[in-house]
Amino acid sequence: MAETYDCSESSQLLSGMRTARHALGRGELAVMPTDTVYGVAADAFTPAAVQRLLDAKGRGRTSPPPVLIPNTATLAALAAEVTAPMQALAEEFWPGGLTIIARANPSLSWDLGETGGTVALRIPDHAIALELLQETGPLAVSSANITGEAPSTTASDAERMLGEQVAVILDAGEVGGTPSTIVDATGTTEEGGVIRILRAGAVSREALEALLPQVTFED
Repeated sequence: MAETYDCSESSQLLSGMRTARHALGRGELAVMPTDTVYGVAADAFTPAAVQRLLDAKGRGRTSPPPVLIPNTATLAALAAEVTAPMQALAEEFWPGGLTIIARANPSLSWDLGETGGTVALRIPDHAIALELLQETGPLAVSSANITGEAPSTTASDAERMLGEQVAVILDAGEVGGTPSTIVDATGTTEEGGVIRILRAGAVSREALEALLPQVTFED
């Protein structure tokens, strides 16, 4: 059964962050708050931990998890190429509710599932999530729910569905509830190119088009 920490209390926050960091380092799972929904996290560079995450959610390898990162510098390390439109998206909407799919750096030693050589990246706009990411580095994070169920907006939601599968739950109260917008930016070039909107969410299409008028947006 997961250990739950009330992050509104400073002593529990400190203990919870330490316990989560250690659990993730051992290849275990942790539930963490983000600005959109609660997420279930695993060390992105431990394949067995990523598989544990997929198993907990009841998902196959054809549904690889996104990767949350602590800063934009990590984008350049994990992506094979950061085009001008991708950089503009990151600077405008990170931290925040936009997930950017890029070509993955082929030198990375990780296994997120059947990604087709891509990786979905985001910086969450939540202080606890950012602090944990600063300590752990990139985390594979998917919404903390069983596949087919509604995403968790409270820690109790996550505990009900995943409490037997995770080591630690960081409870930061109710979170936003609007999933991130997901865009596939692998078709961008320095001059523009094409971005596919795979899921509508926290960042509107209008905001994306206003930022990048030189890019063609497709659904």
